This record gives sequence, C-alpha cells and structure tokens, in this order.
Amino acid sequence: MDKKPYFRKRGLFKRIGRTFLKIILYGFLLSIIYIVICRWINPPITITQIDSLITGHGLHRTYIKYDEMGSNIKLAVMSGEDQLFPDHNGFDFKSIQKAMKHNQKSKSLRGASTISQQVAKNVFLWQHGGYFRKGLEVYFTFMIEHLWNKKRILEMYLNVAQTGPGIFGVEAAANHYFKEPAKNLSRKEAAMIASCLPNPDLFTINPISRRVAYRYPWIMRQMNNLETDPDIQALLK
Repeated sequence: MDKKPYFRKRGLFKRIGRTFLKIILYGFLLSIIYIVICRWINPPITITQIDSLITGHGLHRTYIKYDEMGSNIKLAVMSGEDQLFPDHNGFDFKSIQKAMKHNQKSKSLRGASTISQQVAKNVFLWQHGGYFRKGLEVYFTFMIEHLWNKKRILEMYLNVAQTGPGIFGVEAAANHYFKEPAKNLSRKEAAMIASCLPNPDLFTINPISRRVAYRYPWIMRQMNNLETDPDIQALLK
C-alpha cells in the first residue's frame, strides 16, 4: 500500500494549520498596535462610515477634542445609553441578563451594549453580524477598557457614533440639527441627539420621530438624577 498520499495530505494539513496560526497571531499583533494608536489618534475612517459612502448617504463628521464637547452631551449619552459607564469594566452583565429574558418573551429585541461595546463595534468592526462579530466585540471591548481610559472611550464614542444618515459624531449632529457646536448644546438638544443613538436611521430628530419625542424627556430626567454622582461628575470635566 502506498503511504505517500497519506503523508502528503498530512503535510498539507500541517502547512495550512501553521498558516492559519500565523494569520491569527499577526492579526492579534496588528489589532493591538491599532488599538494603541487609537488611544491618541482618531481613526481615519471606520467600516460603518465606508458603508455610508457606498450606500450614497455621504460622510459628514468633525472630530473634536474631549473638552470641546461640552458637559450636556456627555451627560446625555451616559444617561440614555449607559448609566453605569464609569463603574463597569466594559460589560453590564445585569442588563445583559435582563435583555436576554426580555428577548425570550417578546418579539421586540432589546439590546444591552455598553458605551465601551459600542465603541468596539463602531471603531473596529461592522454593524451587523452573528456570534463571530460578537466574539470580536468582546475582545476589542476588553482591550480598550485596559489600554484606554474612560474619558478616551467616551470621547471616541461621541466622535464616531452615527447620529443620522451619513452623520457621525456629536459635532456634526449639533451643526446639522441645531446650527451650533456641540459645546453649546442645551440639555434638551443634547437629550434629543442621545435619544436617536440606538437607531439614527429610524429615530430621527428632524422631522422628530415618535421615539425621539417620547425618549428625550426621559433622558433629561435621568440627566437630573445622574449629574450629582461623583463618578459622572469626573467624566463631565
């Protein structure tokens, strides 16, 4: 019996395995390098922004520094999207459990992504996907929580989050919807922008959708409740 075909196949599988491991290793190293770079430099473009260009919505964004954003929009997005942001390590497990129970009983799906998870998705990944993308999201969330600080994560979120068709970041949103810079947003205006973040294509500010009209007063109440918290205060400066 000729054993050569068996050994050839075995050698081929070994080479494929080594190549696969090299790809994983190089991908891991490159990801760390890019994460570290983004600790100080904003991403030149994201996959979501590329998709916006391809689909004809354009790309309207203006990166600004943390101290140019104003406290109202920072407080509004934490109040509306992630009230435990200063305290968690990237994952809000109680909210995840509640969302899972809700989704098992209801046809309307509820998310439980923290601001950190949304940054991981918005900066390094894409918007839709299954367990593979979720796994990558966990990895990038873990990494930015350890390699960045909370202010940088929030700054990045406020710069890259989609706030309307082709509109990214709170500075572009403030200019587009209210004709002013983000630092001058009133509490109401900031709450309206925060209320559209879960789905800015559906939850519109102009014309105002039912979801935004219902949600922004709730966010304003949450802002009143949260603004005296010392950990929240530290992130508003």
